[in-house]
Amino acid sequence: MPAAKKRTTAHSPARQIERIQTGVRLEKRLLKVLKGLAESLDLSLGDLLEGIALHALENKPPFSAATLKKITDLKRIYELDLSAADSHQLRE
Repeated sequence: MPAAKKRTTAHSPARQIERIQTGVRLEKRLLKVLKGLAESLDLSLGDLLEGIALHALENKPPFSAATLKKITDLKRIYELDLSAADSHQLRE
C-alpha cells in the first residue's frame, strides 16, 4: 500500500510519532466501508483509524456532513446494516 500523504493544518505542525504494526479483526463489510472511505479521502486505512480514535477519545465527531454522506453511500454499496447499537453484541 503506498504511503499516505501527511496532512497538517496551518495551526498544528506535524508531530513526530512511532507507529507499530498490529493485527486486528474487523467485521468484513465494516472493513470494506472503512477502506473505501480511506481511499475516497486519500488516506491510508491506518491514518483513518487513528483519526477516528483520536476524535472519539476527545468525544468529538470525526466526520463532516459530506463525509457522512460518503459513508452512507459506502454502507449501502457494501450492504453494511450494523449500527453503534450492535457494538459489543456481534458473534462469529
